[in-house]
Amino acid sequence: MTAICRYAGEGMSAIESIKTSWLAVVVRSLAPRRFVRAADAIVPHDSVSGRSLTVVIAIMCFLACLTAGAVHLVSKSADAWTQDLASEITVQINPVRETDMEKQVTLIALFLAKQPGVSRVSPLSVDQSARLLEPWLGQNSEIASLPVPRLIALEIDRSTLPDLEGLRLSLEETFPMAKLDDHRRWQAEIRTVTRSLALGGITVLALVAAATIATIISATRSAMASNREIIEVLHLVGAKDQFIANEFDRHFLVVGIRAGLMGAGAAALVFTLLPLVLHLLGQGGLAAAEFKRLLGDAILDPLGYFILFLVVVVVAALSMLTSRYGVYAILKTYN
Repeated sequence: MTAICRYAGEGMSAIESIKTSWLAVVVRSLAPRRFVRAADAIVPHDSVSGRSLTVVIAIMCFLACLTAGAVHLVSKSADAWTQDLASEITVQINPVRETDMEKQVTLIALFLAKQPGVSRVSPLSVDQSARLLEPWLGQNSEIASLPVPRLIALEIDRSTLPDLEGLRLSLEETFPMAKLDDHRRWQAEIRTVTRSLALGGITVLALVAAATIATIISATRSAMASNREIIEVLHLVGAKDQFIANEFDRHFLVVGIRAGLMGAGAAALVFTLLPLVLHLLGQGGLAAAEFKRLLGDAILDPLGYFILFLVVVVVAALSMLTSRYGVYAILKTYN
């Protein structure tokens, strides 16, 4: 009744003009709860249902931020892979019996260095080729004694791209044991994986948004039902549906901002600790190598943190708009 008397005594027009400041709502949502008077809203902010709703939305926002951040990390890592693969090509030299491999590697390297569009030729030694197999075979001194193919890395001059098909034919004709790999197949597979992960992330975000909408609708109906008498009295003293809807907008906007900041803060903490956790779990083994290939350095850049902030904005706006449409739909049944 305190809220009803206050609305009736002070005049509906003055209240509507003062309380339609969304900046004030945002500031109030960030302020400690002890500075917010319980009588300032139709829907109590500190009710048990309000606290439960905040926790649920915070969990939804946390999951959304984790998904968006992970997709961003994978996309950034895939872009780095694609750029590296596009700027290099590899020549694989298969071992042949009764052949001096060192001599063949030297001859092929000299042949490749003379080709147009090739800026740098880097033959890999036996030890370097063996280290490439360590993530799968482990550190074993016997690897070097195996007939491991030798590799030559070629750096492409981006200003004058070479004729890869002509280079492949010329190389295989001159050195039958050599094979040119321009990494186009790997680039296509990386793009496919990235798109699949992005699609999966969008699906997860859509499910989180649907769950958030369903939660807000249920909370709006509960709040409208528990405050039906207050709403009816407000109608009697001249309150319009828009004014009542604005009250619920402010309530759920405050809940959305607080819950969004809680969820995004927890997600930011996870991404901050992720490199340390991966280092402790991997310890240089195959798992660490695979995680590094998938997530790169696993450090969220400023764009990634901006994405987390956008998730908070979307969650707050989604909470407010869902409540608005829900309130209008319920108010129509009161008339």
